[in-house]
Amino acid sequence: MREGNHGGARLLVVDDNKVNRLLLSRNIELMGHRVTTAENGRVALEMLRREPFDLLLLDIEMPEMNGFQVLEQLGRDLQLRDLPVIVTSSLEGLDNVVRCIELGAEDYLQKPVNPALLKARVGASLEKKRLRDQQKELVRRFATPEVAQDLQQSGFSLGGKRVRGTVMFSDIRGFTPLAESQAPEVTIELLNTYYTLMFNAISGHGGIVSEIAGDGLMAVFGAPLPLADHCDAAVQAALEMIEMIELFNAEQASAGKTPIRIGIGTPASATR
Repeated sequence: MREGNHGGARLLVVDDNKVNRLLLSRNIELMGHRVTTAENGRVALEMLRREPFDLLLLDIEMPEMNGFQVLEQLGRDLQLRDLPVIVTSSLEGLDNVVRCIELGAEDYLQKPVNPALLKARVGASLEKKRLRDQQKELVRRFATPEVAQDLQQSGFSLGGKRVRGTVMFSDIRGFTPLAESQAPEVTIELLNTYYTLMFNAISGHGGIVSEIAGDGLMAVFGAPLPLADHCDAAVQAALEMIEMIELFNAEQASAGKTPIRIGIGTPASATR
């Protein structure tokens, strides 16, 4: 194995052919990333469980442990299953491509790998990982420990799971003219405070913020973890949100700043 330069993302190239490892490593280093190599799947898994990597480039036909087996192992490992994987293989046939994707690979590149295509796929995969990492950090910061653990175990997806829950929407009324009347940094500080207060009230009653758009947010009570009294929990959270805004407005008034009003509702109702 070997290390590349000290900038960019950290990639692991796994291939039993030394020439292929060297060529892939060189192309990736030219993109500004760091490269470590492994000669088979067994060695690669040992390294992945010992050191952090941002992306895995994986061959399929290898001794000791092939690429399919590596993908299966990654899918069963809570710490590694979100690691993006690009398969680079000389295996032909649509069934091999489908199998890799079904086992969790982000992409499949046929050998010899086109450098331009490799650069595009590496960039796209690293961007997906960045977004997933941001999502996980938001969940860790603003969801209850139970919800965060459930999301990690389920792969941050509710796919195929029918649940009963309550959806809540909230926003700042008259936000656009308010934002236009003050300096951008004042608006940013206002939004940061607003979201801190709202997230605290929502998570405190078992909810999770699932979407943010400008001054608006959507919260869910009863998913991904079941909540028997999800309707009541949403109402209690809404009442606490209103109380927090009243306290916040008192501080705004004492500082000579403009108070805010929020709207809170469900898809079928609205209140303020």
